Amino acid sequence: MTLYFLQRSKLLTLFSTKIASLSSLLKTQQNPCPQIAQLDNPFRVLQLGVSFSTQSSKFPEYEMPSVTWGVVQGKREKLVNRVIICDYLKSLGIIPDELENLELPSTVDVMKERVEFLLKLRLTIDDFNEYPLMLGCSVRKNIIPVLGYLEKIGIPRSKLGEFVKSYPQVLHASVVVELMPVVKFLRGLDVEKQDLGYVLQKYPELLGFKLEGTMSTSVGYLVSIGVNPRDIGPMVTQYPYLLGMRVGTIIKPIVDYLISLGLPKNIVARMLEKRTYILGYDLEETVKPNVDCLISFGIRKEALPSVIAQYPQILGLPLKAKLSSQQYFFNLKIRMDPEGFAQVIEKMPQIVSLNQNVIMKPVEFLLGRGIPSEDVAKMIVKCPQLVALRVPLMKNSFYFYKTEMGRPVNELVDFPEYFTYSLESRIKPRYQKLQNKGIHSSLNWFLNCSDQRFEERLQGDYIESENVGPSFYMGGRLELPGYEAVSDEEDESDDDVLYRRTVSL
Repeated sequence: MTLYFLQRSKLLTLFSTKIASLSSLLKTQQNPCPQIAQLDNPFRVLQLGVSFSTQSSKFPEYEMPSVTWGVVQGKREKLVNRVIICDYLKSLGIIPDELENLELPSTVDVMKERVEFLLKLRLTIDDFNEYPLMLGCSVRKNIIPVLGYLEKIGIPRSKLGEFVKSYPQVLHASVVVELMPVVKFLRGLDVEKQDLGYVLQKYPELLGFKLEGTMSTSVGYLVSIGVNPRDIGPMVTQYPYLLGMRVGTIIKPIVDYLISLGLPKNIVARMLEKRTYILGYDLEETVKPNVDCLISFGIRKEALPSVIAQYPQILGLPLKAKLSSQQYFFNLKIRMDPEGFAQVIEKMPQIVSLNQNVIMKPVEFLLGRGIPSEDVAKMIVKCPQLVALRVPLMKNSFYFYKTEMGRPVNELVDFPEYFTYSLESRIKPRYQKLQNKGIHSSLNWFLNCSDQRFEERLQGDYIESENVGPSFYMGGRLELPGYEAVSDEEDESDDDVLYRRTVSL
């Protein structure tokens, strides 16, 4: 026991000597740490929390790795400091109740530094009260490394505050253990490097996901139904929320429902590649009611797959209000009956979202040419694309029709598709060839065919009978009457040909 006390006494004496020497050394340095150099009592070095080392050859006993001096506080001192810090936070309007079980800084100055740093990011007192745990993050150990990494991967410095507001939990994350693996996973899905910041700003919670959880299973399922793996990256960029969706409760039910309506699985896959946000539509609250709404407005069940494939967004619109408004508009302006309106929607469902001012311009042009409103209605039922055409182009085509071709207006009523063809690249050159050959034919005969088929018709000894335009058969082949371009030898599947030729997403 006596030996123990003697050794302890020697150690204390040695320690005091070294501290005194260290204080003297720091005072003689050319650029000493000002807080330490001005200490009268060398033992106050322990309260600075500063890391330092010396490699002076004059004091070989200090040639050692840097030592971090921590604050030595007793239990009572900790409690006192905690009360001071909480009073400071309350004075700012911050409620510190949730910080009760959180380790706080040793001094109020450190807490002030945290608060001021976060305020410079444009966070507010309300943000602190909404997630007070961010005040438990060290500026140097947590906040600065995380923000630095976020800026590095593409989030602008000016947007960092907004990012922290939307996902403050990121400040607790480890850059190496948690953030970097998620970023690597996104790059592995072919998300472009320049798109990382955009994706994470849209869905910051991705940084908190486990790689082996929801993200992997949702990607795996989409690939299993026919989504091209190369399209996963663009899909994530367009709608990153898909990585947080559970397959069993969200993704699969929507896919199964669309297939039950008659859409082939691979066409559903193509739709999701181009319009990934469809997965965000609520199946029970939005999708199913919208399908029922279409049926209630006269759209045939067998036409539903075509309508959805052409305009997938129709599943997520406030559809009843839009259909009611457009149906009333067409009836008011051109006396179109509900049955005709249903046919228009089947052929061009995008009309439900088309601005009525845009629709009226072509309608007024046709009415102004002396075409009765009931005939204008027939024209739009036959060719709904008329309501989306530019009036100047329609004027040019109509002028050529009347002055050069000299045909009656009733032919336009029978074949309103005339206005959808290019005047310079199709109508004029083909009409000129007909004139040179001395052939007189209907508009449909010389316009509704490919260039190859038109040349074959010119070489024929007679004018073949006319057929209707392209027809859409869900699950079958697209048939182009009088044109054999779609053959059994094509590499694409029937459904892919159908989708490519009838849907422009």
